[in-house]
Amino acid sequence: MNAKPLTDIERLNARYRSPMMSFFMRRSVTHSDAEDLTQEVFVRLISSYSGEVENVDAYIFQIAANILRDRGRKEMVRNSEMARQNLESMASIDVFDPSRILLGRESLRAVSRYLDDLPEKTRDIFILFRVEGLHQEEIASGHNISERAVRKHIAKAFEHVMRKLNEEGHSQ
Repeated sequence: MNAKPLTDIERLNARYRSPMMSFFMRRSVTHSDAEDLTQEVFVRLISSYSGEVENVDAYIFQIAANILRDRGRKEMVRNSEMARQNLESMASIDVFDPSRILLGRESLRAVSRYLDDLPEKTRDIFILFRVEGLHQEEIASGHNISERAVRKHIAKAFEHVMRKLNEEGHSQ
């Protein structure tokens, strides 16, 4: 049985695939995306590699850095396009539409009623967090409780309000 000799690209793949995956994953890329990006590095390498590169390490990782940069640019363009589309769709909404104002007021009254159902401490914590905009650590300090307890009170209030809204068919 004769083993087929490895090509330059196969040797580079064997040597660099694992470090390349680590390179991408250290930059908050998912494992799946790291696989795709690593594959793209080797596709670019095949199309441009002549076998006469002075510093292969630098060359391969420069390709990887360029791919990440290209990906970042594409994401910025995609995100700015989505933001533009959102602004356009929001522009068509009449914020002073009387029916929307009425629905908003009714929903606000309902939420206020639902909050009245809660224990006073839970209601106060929820209002401080959602309405007053205080940070959880500030609320915890003011009530002499842990931040975890604050999160539990907020979650309890939120779940109660959402359940009541769903039961009565209010839109969120």
